[in-house]
Amino acid sequence: MTTTPHVDPRLLDPKLAKFNPLRRILVHDDFNDGAHGWVELIGNHDEHGDLDTVDEHMSDFRPPQLSSCDFFDVGTHGAMSGTYALKVATRPVAGHTAVAIRRLTMAGRGKVQFETYLAYKAEAASAENGAAAAAGGGRWDANNHPSEQQFGAFTVATDICDGVRYHTVARYLNTDLDHQVRHQWVYPTVPEPTPREHFEGKVRLGRTADFTAPNPEDWKPFGEPQEMCFNEVPTKVNWHYLRWVIDTSTRKNVELQVNDVVHDMSDVPVPPYDEHYGSLQNLLNFYVSVRTHTEVRNFLYLDSVLISVDW
Repeated sequence: MTTTPHVDPRLLDPKLAKFNPLRRILVHDDFNDGAHGWVELIGNHDEHGDLDTVDEHMSDFRPPQLSSCDFFDVGTHGAMSGTYALKVATRPVAGHTAVAIRRLTMAGRGKVQFETYLAYKAEAASAENGAAAAAGGGRWDANNHPSEQQFGAFTVATDICDGVRYHTVARYLNTDLDHQVRHQWVYPTVPEPTPREHFEGKVRLGRTADFTAPNPEDWKPFGEPQEMCFNEVPTKVNWHYLRWVIDTSTRKNVELQVNDVVHDMSDVPVPPYDEHYGSLQNLLNFYVSVRTHTEVRNFLYLDSVLISVDW
């Protein structure tokens, strides 16, 4: 007697089969049918709703938008699956950051996995917009393109509170502040400054400050450098698989997989806040950010996102 092997029914759905979820799927965001709750991160404002009270460095993070990935040379590229991706775009201002956040809460404790297919690009310069080509870039040799050195960094991160508030963070540092290629995954060694710390005068950040960890010395590398597929020009979009696992029962990182490379993050520290923060119990927020180090807009595209848990 032969038996039919068990097939996970999720593998029969093309939208889910490209992921490798944990036991329970918490979120599946396919941006072909909307933004699914991903919004601009904006700082806290006062009880009157006065937006002028939002911290300066958080006042212009820009909202994410649905994008069909249009470029001047090829027209509409489209997403990995379907037409639309979620696009997070900076302004053409060195140090500017754009942030998109997904706000959730926890119904348990344990492993949490964030998966996405992403692409990152600097804004393409055409013959009619040639000025951008010189900003921070290298020299074109028909293989390497100056725009690859015009992309700063993208970040995936959380904001979590279970009585103790903490952030888990992984950043791909494509270039440093001197526009030198790094291709390095890094993490912050200090907690992210909060609006309350600004309100109490403990910290002051300018408009283009790195809000996750303002001091470049507070970022440390993990894993070996990893070259991504930029594919020679800024209008060729190749989608990269990213899978990131954390454990909310231990408040620790677990691992980060990007394409075929798995980075062990078990020894990457997660600095907690010393102070208590109220009204945040069971907070489970995810955010992605993109940061430019030149006067060229930087883009992060997410084809889709799947968040799963083992609760």
